[in-house]
Amino acid sequence: MEISGAQALLESLKHEGVDVIFGYPGGVVLPLYDAMYSYKDVKHILVRHEQGAAHAADGYARATGKVGVCLATSGPGATNLITGIATAYMDSIPMVAITGQVATPLLGRDSFQEADLTGITMPITKHNYLVKKTEDLPRIIKEAFYIARTGRPGPVLIDIPKDVFVNKIQYKYPDKVDLESYKPTYEGHPKQITMAIKAIQTGQKAVIYAGGGVIASDAAKELIELAEKCHIPVTTTMMGIGGFPGTHELCLGMLGMHGTAYANYAVTECDLLIAIGARFDDRVTGHIARFAPKAKIIHIDIDPAEIGKNVRVDVPIVGDVKMVLRAILAKLPAKEKNQAWLDQISEWKNKFPLSYRRDGGLKPQFIIEELYALTKDRETIIVTEVGQHQMWAGMFYKYDKPRNWISSGGLGTMGYGLPAANGAQFGRPNALVIDIAGDGSIQMNIQELTTAVNNRLPIKIFVLDNCFLGMVRQWQELIYDRHYSHTQLCNNPDLVKIAEAYGAVGLRVTKEEEVRPAMEKAFAINDRPVLVDFITAKEENVFPFVPPGQAINEMIID
Repeated sequence: MEISGAQALLESLKHEGVDVIFGYPGGVVLPLYDAMYSYKDVKHILVRHEQGAAHAADGYARATGKVGVCLATSGPGATNLITGIATAYMDSIPMVAITGQVATPLLGRDSFQEADLTGITMPITKHNYLVKKTEDLPRIIKEAFYIARTGRPGPVLIDIPKDVFVNKIQYKYPDKVDLESYKPTYEGHPKQITMAIKAIQTGQKAVIYAGGGVIASDAAKELIELAEKCHIPVTTTMMGIGGFPGTHELCLGMLGMHGTAYANYAVTECDLLIAIGARFDDRVTGHIARFAPKAKIIHIDIDPAEIGKNVRVDVPIVGDVKMVLRAILAKLPAKEKNQAWLDQISEWKNKFPLSYRRDGGLKPQFIIEELYALTKDRETIIVTEVGQHQMWAGMFYKYDKPRNWISSGGLGTMGYGLPAANGAQFGRPNALVIDIAGDGSIQMNIQELTTAVNNRLPIKIFVLDNCFLGMVRQWQELIYDRHYSHTQLCNNPDLVKIAEAYGAVGLRVTKEEEVRPAMEKAFAINDRPVLVDFITAKEENVFPFVPPGQAINEMIID
């Protein structure tokens, strides 16, 4: 039986286990939307901006571990996906982005709404395709999902001309993928594993530095076992939050520019740093020549390009984090704790705790602490936008499980949180999903409130509203002599009224005693989104803070 390319695409998505796609229609993808009209096996969610589709697919992927799927038409529809694709690429998130393209005879002629999507996205995708023959479509879909989810995950783009959707083929979905040029390494080299074991046995002041690779490879259990077996403190990157329990006695929290003081001091003084699924980015290392200066470094990563890219590595191990950790644990004997090292870290924790002053208005940190107290015993996903609120949410909320923290790390994308929260709620409908936002970033994709309202998503949006672009203002205060150039949001709209206009519930909080009742009221509403506008202290700063160009132990702590 012959079917159209559009039908073949939908059948292929079904074969890959896709249950939802986030998209926005347009001219050249109309054949696909026409096929969707009577197709019920894959649910389509209509967003209100293509960037929202990409971020929703990203949030879905982070919350579930599955491949997220987004869809846009040609030209501006497709280019509106770019920021979302780049966000997923920087954070190694599995995504397949499907874009429409002008018909193949019109390619390269500057046709209406033509854009070279494969050229544009080459630097920000793991791989991309321009499909020129309908019979190639099932194979390409199979390859795209395989590439997106295997090795180091990442986004794959499939650009499909209009005639490829229309033409008919005898449909058969491939059973397997065989790409000669793409063979990820999963098992660590035995010699390197032996070297790592020896280094762990001899190291006296070890620290584990865990990144997003721990979560991508589902290796949280192995990480905990390694830390406990050898009594090694663990610090995480922002992407690694949740990979190690935040309430564990060996947890140091985040390191780097806005890391805890005790994590930064521990990394600076350690004699062994075990980097697991992390990439030594600049926000972690600070002045790179002075990062972990006393340490022998073990680096475990599935991407060989990351090893040695930013720092010297003494024991490189290319492989899947989970498999490598299992191989190490199988041969690594239990190790006695170095009490002097643990006592030193305890001293740093006691001397430099995460803290803030309870003066001068409603403090954002207090709001996060109250949120944690109310939600720590239920399945809760915290999503964030980007800015000061993102750092406070990472610092003052304790995440004990993977995939309950969703935030744009590498690209730092304002406007990410609301659509990502929508995607996370679709992926895990029984979880309490909360988007912690700033009054600047929430307005960048606020149209996605319609998506939440129309689909009766009970997401909560907690806006930490300080009438500033807070993180930029903080830099202007600390580095640019308080020259608040174009960072004051003096004429913010009434966010409560905006929420109500979209059909959501809007609440406002101005005092500490109103925080918990407002949260409880928001949590009781389960048939629509709720936005709570918390009016916070205007010039509160995120501390610790490592100024640009400084080593991570050269912090402004308060």
